[in-house]
Order: sequence, then C-alpha cells, then structure tokens
Amino acid sequence: MGKWLRRHPVEGPVVSRLVCLPHAGGTAGSYAGWAGRLPAGVELVAVQYPGRQDRLAEEPIGDMTEMADQLAQTLRPLLDLPMTLFGHSMGTGLSYELAGLLERADGFVMDHVFVSARPAPHRIHGEHRHRLGDEELVAAMRRLGGPDAVVYDHPELLPVILPPLRADLALLDRYRPESLVPLQAPMTVFGGEADETCPVAGLASWADATTAGVRVRTFPGGHHYLREREDEVLRAVCAVMAPSP
Repeated sequence: MGKWLRRHPVEGPVVSRLVCLPHAGGTAGSYAGWAGRLPAGVELVAVQYPGRQDRLAEEPIGDMTEMADQLAQTLRPLLDLPMTLFGHSMGTGLSYELAGLLERADGFVMDHVFVSARPAPHRIHGEHRHRLGDEELVAAMRRLGGPDAVVYDHPELLPVILPPLRADLALLDRYRPESLVPLQAPMTVFGGEADETCPVAGLASWADATTAGVRVRTFPGGHHYLREREDEVLRAVCAVMAPSP
C-alpha cells in the first residue's frame, strides 16, 4: 500500500474515502492541496504511479488493465468504507477501469466517480504525442498551459520528467476500447471551457459509461483548469460527497 497510496489523515473517525488519480506524468502531490478541505470524515487518498518521484526506480506500467489490476489489489484493504474516485485526464480511463474491476470482482460499487478533462475512452481514436522528440513533446506540454508548465523551463529536470510522461502517453495510445461496459456508480464529468484537447461537447460521451446517470459541469480555463479553479472544483466535489443531514 505504501508504494501506491498517499493517505492524508483526518480528525475523528473516517467515514469514506476520496481516491484521486493524476494526469499523464503527474504525481500524487498534485492533490496535496485538497487535504483538510474535504467534508468531515472523508480521507484523501492520492495515487502515486510507478516511475516517478519516490518510485523513480520502477518501470512505468504500459497497460491500463494491468494498472487497474495492481491498483485494485492495493485498494482492497480499504473497501471497508464507501469510496469515491476522482480521475483527471489519464486518470479518467484508470478510474473507469478500476471501478469496473472492483464491481465485477468484489461486488464493490463506488459511491461516485468523477472524471475530468478527457472524453470517454471509446470515443478517442489514437494519440501519438509519445512519439514526438523531446523538444516537440515539451512544446506540446507547454501549449497545454497550467501552473505546472514552468517545470519545462528547467532543462536539468527533463531527463527525470519526460520518461514517465512519455510512458503514460504511450499507455493512453494503446488504451482504446471499442465500447464501455456501464458502471453501476453515478458519475460527474468536469471539464475546462477552453480545453482544446477535450471540447465541452466530448464530455457527454461518458453517458455510455454508467447506468446511474451522468452530470456534466464546466469551469473557466483549459486542460489544467483543475489547478486554476481548485476552490470551485473542491466545492463541487464536496457538495456531492457531503453526508446527508
């Protein structure tokens, strides 16, 4: 559990958990600012993928099904309480695969699944950014913008940053299901109004991913609206997760 999960303690008893899955090249630390800002009793659990930071010595996982299987094994001891998933960009496909796997294998249905900044995977037909040279890949990442783009201004960091990013992008290119088996969990789909990689019209494609209904909400900003509008996003998440009076 220690490799995959970064658990943030809460005051008082834990009543449910929010498991957050980062974007391509991202880390568990991208959700650190959410700690202590969730409803009472909700434990924040951020996922750390192999091949980055304290897992740098490990090979990145190149198959979405394998990634979901390994993460499911890690999360099974935490299925004693209700759980919600939040996946941003690459984390959307992993959220869907993970939720479906736990439904089929364990009979465990997520309380809610949030997906962000990416159409449903069966509506994406190949991506090839992982084949770009280093300079082209850096330029593509800079075009996405967001607060994290400044990291590409430090050439000495690129040998550490680019390999896991490229591996994640290759994983996404290989992950192209023709159809989706609907989940039983309700879903909320978030997106940036100016996200060129995921037009607002594409967010509705997640309606095929669940039998429990989908809500779509957009925020000002591009692909990294999540960081730029963090307070608004958190309020929306908390409104869904807050226990009923």
